[in-house]
Amino acid sequence: MSILDKAQIGSFVKVNLELLKDRLNKEIIEDINISSLGTICDFRLTDGKGIGVILKLSNGKKQWFFEDEIDILDKNGNIIEKDIDKSENNDFRLEVFKDLRYENKNKISELINPINFIIWLIVSFRDIY
Repeated sequence: MSILDKAQIGSFVKVNLELLKDRLNKEIIEDINISSLGTICDFRLTDGKGIGVILKLSNGKKQWFFEDEIDILDKNGNIIEKDIDKSENNDFRLEVFKDLRYENKNKISELINPINFIIWLIVSFRDIY
């Protein structure tokens, strides 16, 4: 579930300062230390895979954040739990085949063995995925 499923423009969020101290200037860090709450003004694509947000901070300044640098708040001010992206972190296909290796075969019996062909095919396509 992406941030777009949980938040919309105008949603309140809390900035997680621990994840971004090295990216922001001193003035913005001081502003966030005063109040880490903000309002979503807009969404932006980060690298074609992720979504970033532009927040209006409590002092009125706007700042861009990655979606993992913020926590979305519900109507009561409680943090909405983040879902782990299973397609990126827990892809079963990659885990099963990550240690699979293929060695070139020289004997005719090894070359015509369908299991060797399947292993070669999997190893070849793993790099494409």
